[in-house]
Amino acid sequence: MDAITLEILRNQLESIAEEMGQVLITGAYSPNIKERRDCSTALFDREGRMVAQAEHIPVHLGAMPEAVETVREKDPRPGDVFVLNDPFSGGTHLPDITMVSPLTVRDEIVGYAVSRAHHADVGGSTPGSMPAGAREIYEEGLRLPAVRLQRAGETNEDVMELLLANVRNAGERRADLRAQLAANDRAEDRLNDLFAEHGEAVVREGFDAVIDYSRKRIEAEIADLPDGTYEATDLLEGDGITEEDIEIAATVIVEDESIDVDFSGTAEQVPGNVNAPLAVAKSAVYFVVRCVTDPEIPPNHGCYAPVSVRAPEGSLLNPRPPAAVVGGNVETSQRVTDTVFLALATAAPDRVPAQGQGTMNNLTVGGRDGEFAYYETIGGGFGARATKDGMDGVQVGMTNTLNTPIESLETEYPLRVEEYSLREGSGGRGRHRGGLGLVRSVRVEESATVSLLTERRRRGPRGLAGGEDGTPGENLISGESVPAKTTRDVPAGALITVKTPGGGGHGDPDERDPELAERDRENGVAE
Repeated sequence: MDAITLEILRNQLESIAEEMGQVLITGAYSPNIKERRDCSTALFDREGRMVAQAEHIPVHLGAMPEAVETVREKDPRPGDVFVLNDPFSGGTHLPDITMVSPLTVRDEIVGYAVSRAHHADVGGSTPGSMPAGAREIYEEGLRLPAVRLQRAGETNEDVMELLLANVRNAGERRADLRAQLAANDRAEDRLNDLFAEHGEAVVREGFDAVIDYSRKRIEAEIADLPDGTYEATDLLEGDGITEEDIEIAATVIVEDESIDVDFSGTAEQVPGNVNAPLAVAKSAVYFVVRCVTDPEIPPNHGCYAPVSVRAPEGSLLNPRPPAAVVGGNVETSQRVTDTVFLALATAAPDRVPAQGQGTMNNLTVGGRDGEFAYYETIGGGFGARATKDGMDGVQVGMTNTLNTPIESLETEYPLRVEEYSLREGSGGRGRHRGGLGLVRSVRVEESATVSLLTERRRRGPRGLAGGEDGTPGENLISGESVPAKTTRDVPAGALITVKTPGGGGHGDPDERDPELAERDRENGVAE
């Protein structure tokens, strides 16, 4: 395919994925999707290869191929729509509900549309479906294998009723599911337009061409990395049942145009909920590879083809059911990212930053009556880079959601935000300083259940190349310090405060530009 046609098709395919995301976000009802944009969309070909994705949530996107493969085994037909969230069969964790729709042109399946959205509640033992002390997946919510929500274009009301009967705030869930259906429908409309514009042969050739283009570019980038075996370990701070450290070990082999990541040596699966399906570990690895190569390479199956990921069955990163996994998607994925980055720090020193906050700081507040469920991931410090300071108060690693605007939060929920500020002095010192964490304090105006799934509360994010570590985070309920992972019932008037970690510094602090150091002191950035 000539370069001009390839570029036109690539952009048109990516625009379909982006438009799907816009339909989902604008059509959703819950603040978690319409405000925070905790959702992702992508387009696949008929063989289940990703051809385009919107730039949404990294932990969603790398795991989507597993969902498509699961649906392809179910003999999909034109007009079908499958819904699933089972982490052991194509999902990540139960709140992330995925819809997969076969896309048809002239009654022939030519691809698949996929939308994945974090629903604020999917049942389970606590409002918000993120219980800190879960020991089995059954405590975390309704578990959906790939089932037909629509058959031949008609909604299966029995499946919809079963789903809505097992979640809190069913009206909100129904509205968000309809937004996902609309997003997938939009993909079929746009793909038909593309076939009409270019013709079937050109579009089919385009699917192969855009994948080959990305594969060749990523292979060339990997070939520029020095061949070798690189190893690193890092720790999770407990699993919600105990506070014992849990080790993640990565061996990264760079050879010619390929990267192999082996997690042998990682801890066995644990009783608590920080176990992560292998698809989540793959997402984290893919993200790191994208960061240490050219991020402008079009994201599709070709980017992932030269990368292999292994973890022993029964381990933290490849658990057996019925392991609890809700924290694995949000917290363990972050630590996998940190570990693989650390392993590649020698191979790509100019591209690997000091450690960022390494946690999503998950805060869930919900009413026992099911009337509301608020979910938020809270930003923190980004690690300093070889040439720049880290960013303050941003999402790091495996998520890039927005925050819930205070106006929306206080309108939708019986909550009041009393502080939302940068956490002074929390970034690690260095030639380039780490980004600052945040402080977010939320007053609960009626009795509720609070769940916190967080990390980096005992150890701050590591500095790099002589930079100092960032400041660890802290969680408080009405002034009392509570563990990194906790679920509690609280009375009306309770104040929930989350202080997020700062990023690590990069380089010798004594080499920092004196003018920048003075400005830090004047702005309260440094002590």
